[in-house]
Amino acid sequence: SNVPEDVWKEIEADLATNSLKELTTMLTPIYKQHLSLEDLNGAIAFYNTPVGKKLAEKTPLISAQAMQVGQQWGMALGAKITSLLKAKGY
Repeated sequence: SNVPEDVWKEIEADLATNSLKELTTMLTPIYKQHLSLEDLNGAIAFYNTPVGKKLAEKTPLISAQAMQVGQQWGMALGAKITSLLKAKGY
């Protein structure tokens, strides 16, 4: 709370340019390993469609909800395994 607004703006500007470039440089080999230029062009074309735009918009929410469901499922599965083991005397 003691940091002036102009310092935050300077940090934000630096992160928006330099850090994004760093991340892109780090991720590029991973994408090159798994996708061709033709694949990427196809993905870009898809994400420029209405359905692609909707998927891009909804993916963070879908992922968050899916993680919650997965966590609940894992906890229930763990409880079931514990119950089955107890029933067998373990």
